[in-house]
Amino acid sequence: VQLQASGGGLVRAGESLRLSCVVSGRTFGSYAMGWFRQAPGKEREFVAAVSWNGDTSYYADFVKGRFTIARDGAVNTVYMEMNSLKPEDTAVYTCAADTLGKTSRYKDYVRSKWYDSWGRGTQVTVSS
Repeated sequence: VQLQASGGGLVRAGESLRLSCVVSGRTFGSYAMGWFRQAPGKEREFVAAVSWNGDTSYYADFVKGRFTIARDGAVNTVYMEMNSLKPEDTAVYTCAADTLGKTSRYKDYVRSKWYDSWGRGTQVTVSS
């Protein structure tokens, strides 16, 4: 499984970006998908996730109401719409796939250890 994230960039506070993550493989529809981010000098943190069937999404508290995760099985892509961006959202954003079903098995979409496939990140920079 290969993941390719895109859509990052430099924006001003209050503006929006949409990240995309294209996933190779025929069984994208069975993967839970997540977005994580890592800012300079900080640990990687969970941002959002969506269940394999798209029925359920999960968000870190600091993005609730601002970010929306969605998936499109027709194009093997997971998106994250980011609105009302803040300077503290500046980070490298990475998408990840759980191809083994561990997120649903353990009912935990937050911990990065349940995701077994990772893409390269895309830089998001928000100026004040």
